[in-house]
Amino acid sequence: MRRFVVVLLFAIAPLLAGFDFAPYQAYIDSVIPEVKFGLSVRSVSTGAELLNVNANDYFTPASTMKTLSTATALHFLPLDYAPQTKVSLLGTQKRNVFTGEVNVRGEGDPNISARYYTDPMLVLYAMADSIKSLGIDTVRGRIVLDTNFFTPPWKPEHWRSDFFDYYYGAEVTPLQFNDNCTVIRIKPGAEDDTVRVSVVPDVGYVKVVNKLITKTAPRNKRGRKQKLKWNRALDPVAPVVTIEGEFDIETDSTQFVIPVRGALGYFRAALLKAFRDRGLILNEVAVASSGEKMRQFSFSSAPLLSVMDEINQRSQNLHAETLFRNAAAYMYGVGSVENGKKLERRFLAEMGLDSSGFEVYDGCGLAAKNKLKPSVETQMLAKMARHPKGEYYINSFASPRIGSGSKRMQTLLYPWFTRFKTGYIAEVHGLAGYIFTMAGDTLSVAMYLNQTGKNKDADCKNTMDSVWIALVEWANNGYPSLLRMKDMWREGIEVKGLDARLEYFSRRLMKTPYGLGKMGEGHIDTVEQKPMVYLDSVDCVTYVEHVLAMANAVNEDSLFNMLQRIRYIDGKINYRTRKHYMIVDWLGEGKFARIKPVEGDTLMERTIAKKEFFKSKKMKYLVDGKPADDPKVQIRYLPCEKARKWAKETRSDTLKVMGVAFISKAEKYDASHTGFVVFKPGEAPRLRHASSQRKQVVDMSLADYLDSRKGKLPGITLFEFIPQ
Repeated sequence: MRRFVVVLLFAIAPLLAGFDFAPYQAYIDSVIPEVKFGLSVRSVSTGAELLNVNANDYFTPASTMKTLSTATALHFLPLDYAPQTKVSLLGTQKRNVFTGEVNVRGEGDPNISARYYTDPMLVLYAMADSIKSLGIDTVRGRIVLDTNFFTPPWKPEHWRSDFFDYYYGAEVTPLQFNDNCTVIRIKPGAEDDTVRVSVVPDVGYVKVVNKLITKTAPRNKRGRKQKLKWNRALDPVAPVVTIEGEFDIETDSTQFVIPVRGALGYFRAALLKAFRDRGLILNEVAVASSGEKMRQFSFSSAPLLSVMDEINQRSQNLHAETLFRNAAAYMYGVGSVENGKKLERRFLAEMGLDSSGFEVYDGCGLAAKNKLKPSVETQMLAKMARHPKGEYYINSFASPRIGSGSKRMQTLLYPWFTRFKTGYIAEVHGLAGYIFTMAGDTLSVAMYLNQTGKNKDADCKNTMDSVWIALVEWANNGYPSLLRMKDMWREGIEVKGLDARLEYFSRRLMKTPYGLGKMGEGHIDTVEQKPMVYLDSVDCVTYVEHVLAMANAVNEDSLFNMLQRIRYIDGKINYRTRKHYMIVDWLGEGKFARIKPVEGDTLMERTIAKKEFFKSKKMKYLVDGKPADDPKVQIRYLPCEKARKWAKETRSDTLKVMGVAFISKAEKYDASHTGFVVFKPGEAPRLRHASSQRKQVVDMSLADYLDSRKGKLPGITLFEFIPQ
């Protein structure tokens, strides 16, 4: 196992860039040993895969297979699509009696239930009321359930047989009632008598064989109550459940959900109850139908997007299997597993994806034969994020504290930075979804654990959550600093004018600790993956940049982009386009500041050693994409002796804030330090800067600083800021 880890890390190291996965691999190995782990992380904006751990292998996806089912449905179905149930009256009406056939055609509405209504019978009552609205109170004939919209079997053939004994394995039918499930509620009866049982909703279809006896639970020698044992068993064919054993008389109540055998019969029983409750008499006799449609009513419970929420947020298998077939029926006329698979292959082809990356056997992921490659899954997720309907797709996913993520990633400080789909079946765990970054990019992520063996499910979930949280924090390194910038911006919203705002925000950052080179390109580039916003400490340049961003931003949401425009040529975040040199690059671009000529200044010529600088990062210095020689530049500056004299004089009748660059003594650089020069009426200029000597941002006399640098500083370059 250890040799595998070493080889694995070597293989993925070029892709990891700034994310050190080694500790997490070691964590996985120690907490959940001998599992098969797969992970793919991809940039939505570029399509590039940033991280690949076994991501080209096949994994069993469990319920993350729903991401493909819902993506396919959203791609082909209109946004206003809503599955319907149609009630047609085929026959004739004479006064208050209808003679003929009541045809109920099911087109896969999974929400005739209490999921969206307080009463699961509501839609069925609406059907009965619609017939009664025609003046009919008696139906003489028969009710026909039209199930041709789907093709059997109603029990998916690739599911494990025991799944059909639980709510998540309900039959998949074109006519559904109450999720094709019912609730069995139990309350204690009298001592030694059977318990009291109720079926909810009770439409007279599900039968309970009650052999469960009410008992007083015995106590052990320490007086602690012993747990009584009881169980439930479902008939394999009939809608019958048997409960037996002993039930504690002191228990208030309990309940469990079961799938109903013969789901179409369940729907029919519920419809007949609706007829009875609404006073609609059914006289079932053999009557030849004329085939003439006297009237048709259509009913729909919830639209497509609501169905997708149930699937991706709450992981409802019946909804997923129904939508899988509904989309197939919409495109091909009949809803079947084969047509569903055919449509998904068509979807993948239209998205430019290799369909062999998915092996599909159902729509919800219960089939253990389902397989996918995490790398192809993230490709699909990235394509969907750029899809015209992508926003609806992403918003259908769960998140921490919401849906199937209600108990996941509880320690994530910023839960709004991720949306995901969970997945679980025996020995399989999956997470697939999105991580949003403050840089504006979105990452598509697919993570799987297979062959978990004897490892505890809780340990598997916690391990996956830990890695996912680490990815969120990696992609948003520096976000607390951005929040701090937003707070300061809001607090300074009443400060008007660029000079006043520069003075205000530069003062707000006073005493911020000094730290050299703490910023970089985050996850966007591979050279320095440090935070793109960082105020825990600043150096002389990042201090100026953060202050200038807050002073210029038109609102708090533009702070991040403003900062990056200041730091990078044309705002393109890349190590190559970062303004590494204060005068040549930062001032040279001329968008945020320009050199201010002053009396007594002069020019010097220097050759800036950019080739050497980029070589230290194993890069070549390029101009227009081609290798170039070191640039020769002329620098306007005020010699040190003149600058010292200039700095001792009062210079302004109003508040004014400028920038200053201190010329480097080394010929291969342009400047060695920078900061703000604050002019106030009646005062000599003051220097406000991040000081490496004092280890914090300080305010001091500019003249005193220049005196302290006598003999070490050729001079200064002053620059004024350009309002944006």
